[in-house]
Amino acid sequence: MLFVAVDVQTVYSWVRRGHLEVTGLDHRGRKVFRHLDVARAEMATRTKAGRVLTPVA
Repeated sequence: MLFVAVDVQTVYSWVRRGHLEVTGLDHRGRKVFRHLDVARAEMATRTKAGRVLTPVA
């Protein structure tokens, strides 16, 4: 499995555009997201833009 760092501003952009849902809040009131949901949002936006990353064996 390939993981790529995603900037915080990108995550919040996905929330504004409806690609990602906030799962809850942590003990400090910060938004919490499921890793799987973030990965799906990333894949969806990369596929739409034609920039799909492929893992190297």
